[in-house]
Amino acid sequence: MNNGPELHHVVIVGGGAGGLELATSLGNTVGRKKEARITLIDSSLTHVWKPLLHEVAAGSMDSSANEVNYRAHAKRHGFEFQLGRMHGLDQAEQQVLIAPLLDDEGIEVVEERYLKYDTLVIAVGSTANDFGTPGAAENCIFLDSLEQARKFHRLLLNNYLKAEYEAEQKQKHSLDIAIIGAGATGVELAAELHLASQELPVYGLSHLKEKDIKISVIEAADRILPALPEHLSKAATRELECLNINVLAGQRVTKITSDNIELGNGNSLSATIKVWAAGIKAPEFLKELEGLETNRINQLVVQQDLQTTQDKNIFAFGDCASCPQPGSDRPVPPRAQAANQQASILVKTIKRRLKGEDAIPYVYKDRGSLISFSRYTAVGNLMGNLTGKNLMIEGRVARLFYISLYRMHQVALHGVLRTSLIWLSDKINKALHPRLKLH
Repeated sequence: MNNGPELHHVVIVGGGAGGLELATSLGNTVGRKKEARITLIDSSLTHVWKPLLHEVAAGSMDSSANEVNYRAHAKRHGFEFQLGRMHGLDQAEQQVLIAPLLDDEGIEVVEERYLKYDTLVIAVGSTANDFGTPGAAENCIFLDSLEQARKFHRLLLNNYLKAEYEAEQKQKHSLDIAIIGAGATGVELAAELHLASQELPVYGLSHLKEKDIKISVIEAADRILPALPEHLSKAATRELECLNINVLAGQRVTKITSDNIELGNGNSLSATIKVWAAGIKAPEFLKELEGLETNRINQLVVQQDLQTTQDKNIFAFGDCASCPQPGSDRPVPPRAQAANQQASILVKTIKRRLKGEDAIPYVYKDRGSLISFSRYTAVGNLMGNLTGKNLMIEGRVARLFYISLYRMHQVALHGVLRTSLIWLSDKINKALHPRLKLH
């Protein structure tokens, strides 16, 4: 699609939930009306909602049925897509440097190139922060991307098959899984892994018993879900214990080896599979961008209107940005609901920029928190305009609210009708295919 050089060019780097919603909304409006040219850059060809990666890892969700192809989506919604990874920035010429595109063998397919912008929006998300813990990078699986989630799933199946064979041969056997970090990802992954251990025997892997599979969640803070209200932490602890998941709160991990986790109190924990889900940081390349301010975890420092502090033509939002809030000494928390709200504000801001008007300040609205325990249950609290008060919810109602979060993301991308068809397709697929991905 060639809209001509005279159009204001909005370049969005990062096709996560926020970046893709922003590109879709702008493409549907100013893009289709030829009021601006919208381009999305991402290093992957497809998008999967990041809060679902733990389900991909456990095998309870088939990612191929829930992927959004960027090229097809861009064609349908009035924006362009460029496959690549942001590698640098030329602020004087207002150009994004895109790294060379390589194939699986490392052969260059597309050379390094520049893409000119009038407005640049950086929404590259976050990666796991191992805080320099010895052995973490070498011995842990991370869940920052779809490929990492799929890698974890293959590792889980292979280790399950190995333990199953050892049990069948009456050899010493066990499958020990440790999750370092008991935030939302760690807690939800633990529940999904418990579900997987219950489902696999249904498909013939029956020699390995429930007592042979040990799942542990390790948290350095004195309670799990430390960023959420204490009543949610207590409810989540109760649910995990009901699933026979070992909860170790107040335990700092000091070293990780190939089969062991050493704790700050001198104890150690044996683990075949180790997942790091503790803490986040923005991608390393952001701190190398000259002329932009970053903090200690590589986040771009932005003003309340999401404009970077040192360049009025560059915005950043989501996990990769540190955005201040009035009356608070803490920035906006790195949560999916914040990225969604910021994307909505930026749609309005960019439309105003096209008219020469000022950006709109962003005010974070906490809608509450929901934690899913796979198909078993969910716990959470709803706040603000949703209920008019802080309401604690559990069980089926909480589970329905949790599922609705993903459907809302789909509506933002596809509209109500197409999302309804996707929902129907999901129902059919669940009826036709195994409840657990077995390959």
